[in-house]
Amino acid sequence: MTSLEQARELLRAHPVVDGHNDLPWALREQVRYDLDARDIATDQHTHLHTDIPRLRAGGVGAQFWSVYVRSDLPDAVPATLEQIDCVRQLIDRHPDALRAALTAADMEAARAEGRIASLMGAEGGHSIANSLGTLRGLYALGVRYLTLTHNDNVDWADSATDTPKAGGLTAFGREVVREMNREGMLVDLSHVAATTMRDALDVSTAPVIFSHSSSRAVCDHPRNIPDDVLERLPANGGIAMVTFVPKFVLQAAVDWTAAADENMRAHGFHHLATTAEAMKVHRAFEESNPRPVATVATVADHLDHMREVAGIDHLGIGGDYDGTAFTPEGLGDVSGYPHLLAELLDRGWSRPDLAKLTWQNAVRVLAAAEDVSRDLRTTRPPSNATIESLDG
Repeated sequence: MTSLEQARELLRAHPVVDGHNDLPWALREQVRYDLDARDIATDQHTHLHTDIPRLRAGGVGAQFWSVYVRSDLPDAVPATLEQIDCVRQLIDRHPDALRAALTAADMEAARAEGRIASLMGAEGGHSIANSLGTLRGLYALGVRYLTLTHNDNVDWADSATDTPKAGGLTAFGREVVREMNREGMLVDLSHVAATTMRDALDVSTAPVIFSHSSSRAVCDHPRNIPDDVLERLPANGGIAMVTFVPKFVLQAAVDWTAAADENMRAHGFHHLATTAEAMKVHRAFEESNPRPVATVATVADHLDHMREVAGIDHLGIGGDYDGTAFTPEGLGDVSGYPHLLAELLDRGWSRPDLAKLTWQNAVRVLAAAEDVSRDLRTTRPPSNATIESLDG
């Protein structure tokens, strides 16, 4: 039996829990939630990384659907509610394949039924608009993690890719973490500054997650996790879910992206500009400077290092599909997970190790957060603190 055949066999028993998929945002951007125009019951490879046939082929057993909205939207909360509604519509349209999941027990029940457990994670603290009541409202609607920031700072937490302002978490930011612990909502530290990571680990009494982040020691990008933070995961009980985005996992891609961005600025464009004139400049740069290509082995290098630092009990997978324009060779869409497992088998990872990576660790972490919540709810009432009262 080949390594790939062994990987597929393992996934039938221990499917992937993927920490982050941006399908709802892609559906908003492409077709404004017209789910007939992007029917994920059929192969949508021309438009999307994700559909049910390829989720099945990839051995995905649980998916945290990101209900992300851009941080510059003036109405982030209603936009987040629309994203939640999109996930609910997907589940209602495809009951044979998808099952709504709120708990670790729901995830196990979905696996037993052969359905894909569908959970939700909100990406960025701007989605709660500095309101603990809104945070609790998102939890009541089924959101089971909150990424504390996206690419920009929020008023109470620093992002990895913005100019530091809070120095980590403010007093209100620490109260957000405590309230998430009380609710049973996972604290997601992808996208946040290393100072925010450390502050959150100081405060959280429940396991944290990194829903889609890789190793900073292997690839020096601020979105990745420093070793000193990975070293703290065993004491916290949390998990780091490796991501596949080339510019976060391949150092040559990081350097290439920086050079491409500088070239755009030198020509008078914002580095994210997509006008016809801006894209002409970008294409000319790429023709003379071919884009570096990440591979399955690139991602496996991160997992090898993260296992060495944090231990096998603290790893998972968060591909970031439909949230990135580029993917590694062999991991082009959600059908690619068996290729990663085959690479790890070839590197000597055991079947029990891989079962932890794909399924067991993520389920354990959600169950542990539920246990912490159950205890806290008996001793701590809901917090009605405001950012004004705590941060001045």
